[in-house]
Amino acid sequence: SNLPRQMLFTEQDVRAGLPKAVVAAGRLQEIDRQLQVHGEVADLTAATIGSLCATADVIVDGTDNFETRFLINDFACREGVPWIYGGVIGAEGRVMAVVPGVTACLRCLIPEPPAPGSLPTCDTAGVIGPAVLVVGGVQAAEAIKLLVRTDQPPPSQLLACDLWESNWRTIDLSPLAAAGCGSCRGGDHPWLAGSGGTEATVLCGQDAVQFRTVAGQLVDLEDLAMRLGEVGPVTVNRWLLRAEVEPGITLSVFADGRLIVTGTRELARGRSIAARYVGM
Repeated sequence: SNLPRQMLFTEQDVRAGLPKAVVAAGRLQEIDRQLQVHGEVADLTAATIGSLCATADVIVDGTDNFETRFLINDFACREGVPWIYGGVIGAEGRVMAVVPGVTACLRCLIPEPPAPGSLPTCDTAGVIGPAVLVVGGVQAAEAIKLLVRTDQPPPSQLLACDLWESNWRTIDLSPLAAAGCGSCRGGDHPWLAGSGGTEATVLCGQDAVQFRTVAGQLVDLEDLAMRLGEVGPVTVNRWLLRAEVEPGITLSVFADGRLIVTGTRELARGRSIAARYVGM
């Protein structure tokens, strides 16, 4: 469970079966009744991001997978909306403010999403609560600065921290900003157009959904097996890895990047499970 690092949810909310967006909106409204808070229960996709983020002055990333972040980056670059990237794994965190046309964007820093299984995820490597609070706090500060200092764009940099080792680094990204990339300078937005990222399909006659990642992204099955071995039983050969990650849920990961989540026919749930354990 990720409840130990949450501030807006309790075990009672879990037992009630309420969506997180609804619970979070209600809790924030209780803190200050003058606030206008709206919780949207929806999957952020190329088809929905336009309506969900149409009026945003700043987008703050609270997601847990690169595919959604690249979608946000495409939308922000096309619409000229600033956004704040943030990520946490273990005790390490990363924060980057993106102002399209001024700073480097996510695709400048990472041209393509990492191959599935190539990086640890929150569920395979864990996360310590303080790291989430630190990254969230820095993101909030960056968002406030963008809102109140509209004439002072942020520097193009990545803040990296390791709370376990008490290390803080600021990485200069100005050379990347000067060069630009297809998303922020070239008008190329594959994730927004639906041509980037993962293809998802409900398998006919099966209680399973299949995801096909970007062509050419090969998966190191042995490395992934070592990480998923901490979660549940795993079998692996040169072609396929199969892991029982939750009661009634099995992941089948192929070396060519295909992934099948067995135990659900819901694309949103399957995508969430794949992101949680494989980092899709």
